[in-house]
Amino acid sequence: MVRFKIASEDELRVLSRNLLRLMQDKSSQVYRDNVVKFGIPDDYVQKAFSEGSFLNAVRERESIIYLATENDDIRGFAQTYPQSDTTAELDRIIILPDYIRKGVGTALLNAALEDQKTRGFRKIIVNAGSGESHARRFYEKNGFKQLSETEVDAPWGGKISLVTYERDL
Repeated sequence: MVRFKIASEDELRVLSRNLLRLMQDKSSQVYRDNVVKFGIPDDYVQKAFSEGSFLNAVRERESIIYLATENDDIRGFAQTYPQSDTTAELDRIIILPDYIRKGVGTALLNAALEDQKTRGFRKIIVNAGSGESHARRFYEKNGFKQLSETEVDAPWGGKISLVTYERDL
């Protein structure tokens, strides 16, 4: 049975190792969907999924990282940040390949949204790449409404087209 919880620092270390190992397989669907599609350099991926990046996000940026676990094994994670006193951002949600399309992502999203609501947030926003049709459908079927579509400077250089969604909690 899949359970949901807020990650401890030790679990963030395990999450980082698992994600970095997963991203080493350049032929995997996860790598193609999350790295190749956006032209993200490997050194940026290494930094984004590093132990230090996760720990810093929690310690310095008030991020909360939610885990989906089964038998203490991580099946996926969602990460949120406060944007204001009433609005949070779902920064990312990633489900490991063997658990995609099995309800883990929706259940994890719902657990994270419920926790954000108990923390006093009234809205949550999320960005998806304009070409990420599967991610966009996921958010739309889970009650998110499109606010805008913009082209922004990517932190690794270049431009990226993002669709911003919002949902009341």
